[in-house]
Amino acid sequence: MVLRGKAQENGELPTLTFSNSDGIAITKNNRIADLNIQTDVKHRAVYNVLQEKDLGKFDFNNLTLVGQFSFITRAGTQSAKLNINNLDIVACDARHHPEQPQKYGVNVYQGALTVYNFNSQKDSRIDLTIDNIRIGREHAPVLGSGLFVSGFGDEGGQVVADRITTQAVYSDGRLPFGVPDIITAAVFIVYGAKVKELVHHENIVTYGVNDMVLDTWGHVDNWLSEKNVLSYGPSGIGFVNFGTVGNFVVKGEVATYGMGARGYNQYDGTVDNIEFGSISTYGDGSIGIQLSRKIGKLTVHGDVKTYGSEGDSLVKGVVLRLKPLALSIQSGGEAEQIHIGGNLETLGDGVSALDVKKGGKIQAMQVGGEIVAKGKGSQRLVIEEGAEVPANVQ
Repeated sequence: MVLRGKAQENGELPTLTFSNSDGIAITKNNRIADLNIQTDVKHRAVYNVLQEKDLGKFDFNNLTLVGQFSFITRAGTQSAKLNINNLDIVACDARHHPEQPQKYGVNVYQGALTVYNFNSQKDSRIDLTIDNIRIGREHAPVLGSGLFVSGFGDEGGQVVADRITTQAVYSDGRLPFGVPDIITAAVFIVYGAKVKELVHHENIVTYGVNDMVLDTWGHVDNWLSEKNVLSYGPSGIGFVNFGTVGNFVVKGEVATYGMGARGYNQYDGTVDNIEFGSISTYGDGSIGIQLSRKIGKLTVHGDVKTYGSEGDSLVKGVVLRLKPLALSIQSGGEAEQIHIGGNLETLGDGVSALDVKKGGKIQAMQVGGEIVAKGKGSQRLVIEEGAEVPANVQ
């Protein structure tokens, strides 16, 4: 099937409207281009229905949607290839779909753009290329996650993407405050997903509770954000990594404004090289950087600065009280090299700037500015016995 709109004399593309139902169902070797497709925000604007061994190739080009773009393969489907180019999802509510990844004590809501291999067989695969997508609007985000790419699990069916490029993404999980076991993300590369190149050309923003901005449980070789990474909700981390990342760069700032919203958290997995323009957190309990696993080189070209005091934060499905340390190295956390171009600084009371727990390790570290703790009862350094840090830091 090929479905292509023909522009009006003034260049306006035709619109297909669905009042109380899903939109266009796709089957095998389909192409859709040059259309506006509008459903209710809780419905699917484009979705697949056929399950065969080989679904062939799908091309989606120059589409503007209201409603979800959903491509989910299940048992019986071994292969499919998707090319998505110039897709704009204006509005969507993806929170009610039952297929949700589960790990680390949480479930993940699907996204406005969802590509999901829900086949448990290891040899099942979706090949994916995405160019120039836009999701949500500033102050009018999609509900649920934004871009969601997932395999069945760590050992099941896979999604393999050679390239994903985005414009701005705005999302809000719209979760009630205090819910500990559901999360979303503006961009979520979940388990079973492998991406060679992932690039964001504009700001990536989340607004709600437990809304991560950039999150992965999968594998990304090269990840670049050219602008800012912004989180406005409680427990919304700028970048959280449970997966394996080669090179990760945010050229702009990472800024979080909610309580318990950390800047960068390395929970599990690793990253070879990671860079930020700057990291600022403003809420209570909002750590700047926290490492719980070994990574390679960490560079922040500007400051790492936290403004808050002790507060609640979501940690692996449990809400805990945390102090917003500028840099925290947990037991088992390690960095081969850390370079901070500006200050490592905290402004809240009773908050240290650098905290290294027993079993934590920093092999080499340079700070271009100062290590500063300005709040009452605060300490610049807290290095526990059994922690390893270079002599120039002590």
